Amino acid sequence: MRCGPGDKLRSLVKLEDVGFIYEGDLAEKELKKGDVYLIPAGSAFYLLNTGEDEKLEIICSIDPSESLGIGAYQSFYIGGGANPVSVLSGFQPQILESAFNVSAADLTKFFTRQHEGPIVYVGESHVKASSLWTKFLQLKEDDKLHHMKKMMLDHDEDEDEDDNDEVEQKTSWSWRKLLESVFGFEIKNNKKVEVARKSPHSCNLYDRKPDFKNSHGWTVSIDGSDYAPLKSSGIAIYHVNLKPGTMMTPHVNPSATEYGIVVRGVGRLQVAFPNGTLAMDTHIKEGDVFFIPRYFAFSQIAANVSDEPLDFFGFTTSAKKNKPQFLVGANSLMKSMMGPELAAAFGVSEDIMKSILNAQHESVILPSSVSH
Repeated sequence: MRCGPGDKLRSLVKLEDVGFIYEGDLAEKELKKGDVYLIPAGSAFYLLNTGEDEKLEIICSIDPSESLGIGAYQSFYIGGGANPVSVLSGFQPQILESAFNVSAADLTKFFTRQHEGPIVYVGESHVKASSLWTKFLQLKEDDKLHHMKKMMLDHDEDEDEDDNDEVEQKTSWSWRKLLESVFGFEIKNNKKVEVARKSPHSCNLYDRKPDFKNSHGWTVSIDGSDYAPLKSSGIAIYHVNLKPGTMMTPHVNPSATEYGIVVRGVGRLQVAFPNGTLAMDTHIKEGDVFFIPRYFAFSQIAANVSDEPLDFFGFTTSAKKNKPQFLVGANSLMKSMMGPELAAAFGVSEDIMKSILNAQHESVILPSSVSH
């Protein structure tokens, strides 16, 4: 169970299933000999050999143009233990206790069981029960409803993004036809013709409805689909407000690097290396600037020392809609991938896997017991 920084173009020699997170949900595809398949950079995925007594052989091409630029290509293992090490192991125990809502003793067992390496055995019964439809049927009613609603919302968003260019073309065509009818000559469709000289409008961050909000805080963002001038700049903007004693659960931005500045409050920032070791653990306060490389897992924690929230604002290096992958929580990447494959990756039973992941009932912004 891993993810990586480069696009992977894979040619299959034997039969397998591939499962990965696409648009925030688990997507599975059965592949056969000769199939070619692309796994986008930053996607969490697994490979399952479904052939009986057959060896799975894959020819894989990795595009390093989307990589981190820090040396050799490196995989990010989500499931793991002693070998391979999970990327989540890079966070301090207190962070993980709060994120999972599980005791330190249980988490220690959970993150140390796997020692067989990145290739593990999944029982025959697990293989038969691993289809996406089977997993959907095993969900609770509330989870099924949430999953279906999210699918519909994602579908609507995709249609809206596809329609943007068409709307702009229709608007441009309408203006040309109007001017042609008034002035009696043809206007060619090129960039040099200006219908009106008008400065771009502004977009207020504080006027927007939060993208996510619960009793612990909120997040809001503006990207190129919200404010057209951002498309040419290639950046998006975000603003996060965490109440004292809360945290953003460990998450990864698979599409952009993030820059942030603390505008109010104090707190803590932890960043994990892809190899599951701690990259940074630092206290942050008003005026501090921080930088999170693309694909690095990180978590922001608001100090519980005053009534002032941790308020930070920043930019991402992509104007496209940002869809961070939250690794832990009620609506997390791990919850989406819960099944025999993920359990095998951690070296535990499905029952233990479910008890660990179901212990946390909140998502994105959680209560924190982390000391400062």
